[in-house]
Amino acid sequence: MRVAPALDAAALDRDDSRPAYARSGRRMTEAQDDYAALAVGISRWLRFHMERAGAARLVLGLSGGIDSAVVCALCTMAAGPSRVIAAILPIRSLPGDRRHAESVAKAFEVIPRSIDLAPAFGAFVAAMPEEGASGLEDGNVDAETQDSRRRLAVANVKPRLRMAALYYLANRYDGLVVGTGNKTELSIGYFTKYGDGGVDLLPLGDLDKTAVRGLACTLGVPDPVIAKAPSAGLWEGQTDEAEIGLSYADLDRALALRGAGRESEIDAAVGERLAALVAASEHKRTPIPVFRRDEIEAARLR
Repeated sequence: MRVAPALDAAALDRDDSRPAYARSGRRMTEAQDDYAALAVGISRWLRFHMERAGAARLVLGLSGGIDSAVVCALCTMAAGPSRVIAAILPIRSLPGDRRHAESVAKAFEVIPRSIDLAPAFGAFVAAMPEEGASGLEDGNVDAETQDSRRRLAVANVKPRLRMAALYYLANRYDGLVVGTGNKTELSIGYFTKYGDGGVDLLPLGDLDKTAVRGLACTLGVPDPVIAKAPSAGLWEGQTDEAEIGLSYADLDRALALRGAGRESEIDAAVGERLAALVAASEHKRTPIPVFRRDEIEAARLR
C-alpha cells in the first residue's frame, strides 16, 4: 500500500495527521518531513474547499504523469479514495500512459474510470471546415505557419474535450474538478485555455516542478511515473521540455530568481526564452476583458 490512502479525511482531524510514511517508524529526511507537512496542508485546503462548496467528491483527470499522480494522492488524503473520481481519458494516447495512470490509481486505492474520448475527438475534428474552405483561405501565410497553427488547433481539442468530460462527472456526481497544473507551467502559460486550465481548484498552483517531484517521492508515487519525461501527450514523441525549449530545472531556477528580484543572475538565453513565454501567454492569466459603457466616453477624451 502506498502512502496517501492511509490518510483519509478523518485522519486529518487527528493530532498526528502526517502521512503514514512519516508515522511508520521509518526515518525521514528533513526534506521529506517538510514535504509530508506540505501534503497535509494541501489536503486540508482541498477538504476546506470541498466542504465550503458542499461537494461530495473530488474529480481529476489521471494522465499517467507526475502532476496528476500527486494530485490523486492529495485528493485521497483530503476526501478518502471512495470519494475521488480519477478519470483516465485517452484520445489516441500512448499505451504506456494508460498503464502508468492505472498504476497510480492502484497505488492510491482509487477506482480508475476509463472513458475513451477518441470517437468524440474524431467526430469533432471531422466536423470542422475543410482546409481552404471559401472565406477561410490563408494563402498569404507561409505553409510552415499554417501547419503549425493547424497542428496546435487539433492538439488543443484534446484537453478541451477532457475538461468537458471532467465537468460532466463533477456535475453528475456532485464534485469539484481538481486541476493538475503547477506554478512553473502556470507562470509560462504551459496549459490549454479552457482545457486543462479549466478547473475549480489548483492544489499545485503555488508549487514549482521541483517541489512537485519532492512531493511525489514523499507520497509514494510509483517510480516509473516519477522517472518518465514529462509530456502533455499532445502528439507522438512530444515532451514538455522540448516544446517549452527549456528544462524544468532551468525554468524553476529562473522563476525563483525572477521572483526574488535577481534577474541579473539568470542565464541570458534562459532569461530571453522565459520572457518570451511569459509575454506570449499573458492573456491566459488575466481576466477576460469586459466592455464597460463608460469606456466609450473615456475613448473620446483621448
